[in-house]
Amino acid sequence: MTLIATPQQMHFDAPLPLQSGASLRDYALSFETYGALNAQRSNAVLICHALNASHHVAGAYAGQENSQGWWDNMIGPGKPVDTDQFFVIGVNNLGSCFGSTGPMQVNPDAAQGQVYGADFPVVTVEDWVTAQARLLDALGIEKLAAVMGGSLGGMQALSWALQYPERAAHAVVVASAPNLTAENIAFNEVARRAIVTDPDFHGGHFYQHGVIPKRGLRIARMIGHITYLSDDVMNEKFGRQLREAVLGSAAGYRYSTQEVEFQIESYLRHQGDKFAEYFDANTYLLITRALDYFDPARSYGGSLTQALGRATCKFLLVSFTTDWRFSPKRSREIVKALLDNKRDVSYAEIDAPHGHDAFLLDDPRYLSVVSSYFDSISKEVAA
Repeated sequence: MTLIATPQQMHFDAPLPLQSGASLRDYALSFETYGALNAQRSNAVLICHALNASHHVAGAYAGQENSQGWWDNMIGPGKPVDTDQFFVIGVNNLGSCFGSTGPMQVNPDAAQGQVYGADFPVVTVEDWVTAQARLLDALGIEKLAAVMGGSLGGMQALSWALQYPERAAHAVVVASAPNLTAENIAFNEVARRAIVTDPDFHGGHFYQHGVIPKRGLRIARMIGHITYLSDDVMNEKFGRQLREAVLGSAAGYRYSTQEVEFQIESYLRHQGDKFAEYFDANTYLLITRALDYFDPARSYGGSLTQALGRATCKFLLVSFTTDWRFSPKRSREIVKALLDNKRDVSYAEIDAPHGHDAFLLDDPRYLSVVSSYFDSISKEVAA
């Protein structure tokens, strides 16, 4: 039976103070819920999304083909996060381009009808968590059975354990890290420069010019996509294969610096083209900057061990051996800091070939680990 998803939106009048010192007023959060909240309101699970995802976590929209949520293999009836047992909430972060208030929405402090564009304030992981907490307040949920996320979503789950230690019983942090390495910040910066140097960017106010900086978005996505896949997967899937049009040439190569000759080139361009059709350039800048800024050790006293001393919930961390963007070493840093504080933590390092994208895929060992963990949570909820 297909889980039917229904988008919802909640409006907030009270200003939201941001870490930058700015504030956001008159904003809205888009969200979806799956399953039923029990009488004790104790079975809620919050799912935090990564860079280009949204509140549409699971299920499909009625009458729309190919509309499955981005983590539909993980969440739903009988799945690892079982919506027959849990009330699951997916929230779209502020600054996104999928319904919550962001650069594409009207700025209430600007001339009538003018959208934020580049004037949308910089937001952080901590700001997103604060906004999510307000949504839970409005839904009448005082404490989460678990908060869960992969990649940037895992950073939000970790931040939940620090900002609201009394409001989550468990934190599930998948393919994530306690902060970005210099290499990761560098990848983000190159992607941002591709966008801001696109002639159609217009300083972030391209909406007023009726254009979209698609060239920059395409390159940003191509850079990002390279980091999501492992070397093994790229070689297995594409290797040095040439496109059919090239194979038909007498010399085997076209000997051109402009034509697309290799299959991997074609694949990256295809991914870039798709991305540029639906994602917002200012949103990309905001979300990658939020990734750069996240660093609990800096925010809570200078050491990760000291920072995680605030956490009281139980943890599950999962990493993947071929994930070089958020390597297992980074997850083990979190595990060590939690153990230094004598916290309850489980850790699984999955030998998977898929790179960073493994957290979205159907590895049976990975899904089994998460399923077993949530089975134990459901027993706690029922007790």
